[in-house]
Amino acid sequence: MFAPADLFDLSQTEHASLFEGHTRAWEVLPRIGEYLQAKLRPALHNRCEGSAYIGPNVFIGEGTVVEDGAMIKGPAIIGRNCQIRHNAYIRENVLIGDGCVVGNACELKNALLFNRAEVPHFNYVGDSILGFKAHLGAGVKISNLKITPGHVALEVDGSLIDTGLRKFGALLGDHSNVGCNAVLNPGSILGRKAMIYPNVSWRGYLPPNSVAKNRAATEVVVLGARAVAS
Repeated sequence: MFAPADLFDLSQTEHASLFEGHTRAWEVLPRIGEYLQAKLRPALHNRCEGSAYIGPNVFIGEGTVVEDGAMIKGPAIIGRNCQIRHNAYIRENVLIGDGCVVGNACELKNALLFNRAEVPHFNYVGDSILGFKAHLGAGVKISNLKITPGHVALEVDGSLIDTGLRKFGALLGDHSNVGCNAVLNPGSILGRKAMIYPNVSWRGYLPPNSVAKNRAATEVVVLGARAVAS
């Protein structure tokens, strides 16, 4: 259920070797930093539009555009034909595949994006993995740290699985989609093609091809229909 191949098409990342020897996908999150230390060969093949800060421990592939105001601290590997848009903030230990979008006012830290994943508007992605063509709507936040002590635990069928991680945001399977202003609480896992509707606060595991939505009623009133006290 939570094996890397259950959630992700490993042919859609150049970093598939990161998952070798791991039976649960979240186990790779603490390894991203050491993986980058071993694999990173800094080089910049991108084009900048305006002024951007790019640190010394960064590789960027051909065809990628880095827009004005972006900050890429690194260590980071960014693939080909990506869009790193205005005011994007890419912090430490980030792996970004080919054809990805990291948009305005988005922040990434200790994260892996498979090819063509999109983080386009006002998003936070920390200690997380986004699968092939996974998409975050505007304002989606991934919470990666519990406000109470202890490891992040995942509840499945009434049982708790201790992930062993103090920081663990979310795993988004291939083609999953999260609506605007939703919040993914620590340890959230979305199966392939799962969908979160806008404004949902989600926790836990959402199976493949499932939809999570709010059921709150919306009241509609006619303007001027209520009497005004004199």
